[in-house]
This record gives sequence, structure tokens and C-alpha cells, in this order.
Amino acid sequence: MTPKERVIAALEHREPDVVPWGEHSIDYNIYEMVLGRESFLHAKFKETRAYWEGRRDEVVASYKQDYVDLARALGMDLLTVTQVPASDYRPEPMKQLDEETYQDADGNIYKLSSVTGDLMKYPLNTAFIQRDISLEEATKMAEQAQNAPNLPPDPNISEYEVINHVVKELGQTHFIIAPINGIEWPRFGSTEEDSWVNLMLEPEICEKIAEYQYWNTIHELDRLAATGIDGVLSVGDLGNTTNLAASPALYRQITLKYHQKIYKACKERGLYVLRHCCGHVWPIIEDLAENNDAYEGIQEYAGMDICKLKEAVGDKLCLWGGILHEHIHGGTPDQILDDAKRAITGAGKGGGLILGSSHSLTIGATLENIMAMKKARDEFGVY
Repeated sequence: MTPKERVIAALEHREPDVVPWGEHSIDYNIYEMVLGRESFLHAKFKETRAYWEGRRDEVVASYKQDYVDLARALGMDLLTVTQVPASDYRPEPMKQLDEETYQDADGNIYKLSSVTGDLMKYPLNTAFIQRDISLEEATKMAEQAQNAPNLPPDPNISEYEVINHVVKELGQTHFIIAPINGIEWPRFGSTEEDSWVNLMLEPEICEKIAEYQYWNTIHELDRLAATGIDGVLSVGDLGNTTNLAASPALYRQITLKYHQKIYKACKERGLYVLRHCCGHVWPIIEDLAENNDAYEGIQEYAGMDICKLKEAVGDKLCLWGGILHEHIHGGTPDQILDDAKRAITGAGKGGGLILGSSHSLTIGATLENIMAMKKARDEFGVY
């Protein structure tokens, strides 16, 4: 079977010849370790600084080459390929305040993460709208997004330059997906704390924010489908390490209807829907199973056991993961092999399994453990 055929078989709950392997995100250090050269692909501040220096085309060339070469080097079946900045993109460099602190033109402060190397806004606020907003304003935003003109499905715009290249190189053989906004907890507020309070106290406003995001996603789908990709990575975290980030009732009141609509719209365009969703999501796992083809971000340390998930929803939801992110970083090759054997034995029967990390391949992963993932799939993944 081709890599694409393997993934489709897994998504359709048929047994392929070999368990497919892929990741939703891979940081630049993995590309550099495996390929033996510098990479700008998901390269954190190094990539940001290159954009400041007007080197957008150099970054994009790295993306094109490295996506394809890593998939071939590791024998991966599934690739998640991102959009890139437009060809004329050259952002204004931020003012450097000290070795780790920068300030943008609006006065916002950013700090370099000591863990990942990302340049992150400080203090952190993950709300979609980082200010107060009225119901009237949110309603107007949603209406304007709904009524925005549908752009023609031209895949040749520069933001899709890398996707087009990877589809041209690997589209006949490999399963290729691109990320979309899959809508998580639509929140607003000047601080992170305020945004969660507003989710509870102002659900009407938050629902309109979700509607606004939904229409923007819908307008993008035709263009993504025209590139020839096989599916989308519907991104939206819903849980934390112990439970849902908010109540199941709020999820079903605000977010669920848009997950249903996105799934339907993707199916109408011939696209599979693979969801990235971190954290503990047992209270809504049946909802996720009904509105996605696959589920990724299966974090065992958040209570999401891939073998128990197979028993609960494995007949209708493909499970993507099985190798603990924590072991890829701080573990040994033997632990990687044990994780893979457990996942394949407990969740691979009858298909419905894509092997991968419990989150992604990031800064801190070792080359030995990455190669152990390949070895595990090759040795234990044969049906």
C-alpha cells in the first residue's frame, strides 16, 4: 500500500499493511538532526528574525525542501503542511529591550521562552479577542464574516506556496493535511482570567465570536481543497490536565454546533477531518467522535488512555498517537518501543490507529528517540 492508502484505511477502520505514522507538528530541531542541515521550518525566534530581515523566500524554500525530505527520510505516511506568509511579507522588527525581551510598535511586551525559544506575548492571554467586546459588536463581526465575498478557489496564492509544492512532490503517494481553525473555547477579555469568566457570564457574545471564526474557516475551505490536500487538521484545544477547560454544557451550548458545521462542510468538499485537541476530554468524547474522523493530542498524563479510547469510541473515531511526548523528550528508546507496542496491540486491531506522539515532536526531543519511533512502527506495526 502507499502511505496515503495506509492512512485512508486507518481513517476508515480497515487494517492497512502497516500502521501509518505522522505528526501534527515537528519543530526545526528534528529536521536539523535527521537531515543534517539548518532548517527554518517551525524555527521559533530564528524564523521570526529571518522575516524581520526580509528573508521570507529563504524561509519558504526551507519549508518546501524539509517537509518532503523528512517524510522520505523517516518513512512517514502523513504530513501536516502549513500555510506561509504572503510573498510580500516583511514585518517591522520589534525593539529589543534586553537579551530576552522585545516590544512591538503598540507597546506590547514579548519574551523569549527559555523552554521552546518562541517569542511570546507577556503576560500570556490566549483569548481570541484580547479586549472587552459588546454583543452588538460581536454580532456585527459575525455578520460581516458571513457576508464576506467568497474568493475564487485559486490555489496559486503565495500563502499556499508550500502546500502546493508538497502536494506536487508527494500528493500521489502521501496523505497531506493543512491546519484550520477548529474552534475551541471562544473567549474575550483583557486578561486570561477575565476571558474564562466571560465565557461563563457572556455566552451570547462568545457564541457570536465562535460564529465569526466559523465563517472565516468556511471561506478558506474552498481554497484549501483546491490545492489537492486530503484533509484538514482542525485545531482547537478543549481540555487541561484534569478535565475540560469549561463545562460540557458550555461546550454543547456554544462550540458543538460549529464543530458539526465544520465537519459537514469538509465532507461536502471531500476532505477528511483530523482534530488536534489537547487535554482531558472524556466528558465530550462521544461528541468528538461524531464530528471528526480522527483525534490527535491523546495525552495519557491528562487521563486520555489510547487503549481505553479504543474500547469506548474506536469503532467510529480513528486514534492518532500512542507514544508519550514525555518519553520522546526525557525517556529512552526502550520506553518508545514499549509505548508503540502497547498502542499497536491495544488500539490497532481492525485499523483505526495512526501512530504518533501524544502531542508533537518539539524542542527537547532526541534523535535516538525519534529513530526509535521509526523502528517501532517498522518492527511492530505490520498487520
